[in-house]
Amino acid sequence: MIRFERVAKRYPGGIQALSDVNFELADGELAFLTGHSGAGKSTLLRLIALLERPSRGQVLFDGRNVGKLARRHIPYLRRRIGVIFQDHRLLSDKKVFDNVALPLLIAGVSYSEIKRRVRAALDKVGLIDKENMYPPMLSGGQQQRVGIARAIIGKPPLLLADEPTGNLDPDMSADLMDYFVQLNEVGVTVLIASHDLDLIRRLGKRVLVLKDGTMVDDLPPRQTLTGDTSG
Repeated sequence: MIRFERVAKRYPGGIQALSDVNFELADGELAFLTGHSGAGKSTLLRLIALLERPSRGQVLFDGRNVGKLARRHIPYLRRRIGVIFQDHRLLSDKKVFDNVALPLLIAGVSYSEIKRRVRAALDKVGLIDKENMYPPMLSGGQQQRVGIARAIIGKPPLLLADEPTGNLDPDMSADLMDYFVQLNEVGVTVLIASHDLDLIRRLGKRVLVLKDGTMVDDLPPRQTLTGDTSG
């Protein structure tokens, strides 16, 4: 589904976020992306979601070079991708219900279907009683869960998660990872950027390791992750 071919990303000011990255993520696969802070994990996810374009190389989604995609086609691509952002990116002046419903509203789904699916998603993340609250009224962990509900509401074939457990307690983190596995088992392709090595080890999935913008390891499922990749 996803293929990186010699991808580099250089930001203004000379910051080299990624250098010559090559990997492939198969349709229906679940994999983790790990590495120290600043290794390039968020940039890699942003390139897939077309929030950034590569400076060099190709990012392919279902065989299509997304870096060359015309601006008018970008919204259609993004409807196929659910993104859980590290910084939540919620609309503070909209209720929790409306934040989660946004992808369905854009897609033109009927209100009765939106109501059913939003409440099901909020129930899945334990926030069914918060639907009429505004994001600033919630804790960081609760805001993170709203972002997760919004990302999964459209049933996208690809889910990208950037440190999704960063603001969650251990029990909720474990429950969330189990839910990602459940989504993967019904065919959703999942790529999770995470520092949580204990959770990564427990799930025993493929692990891609970034260091200073370079892919330094690609560990197959059930291979033990050793060492410290967090700093």
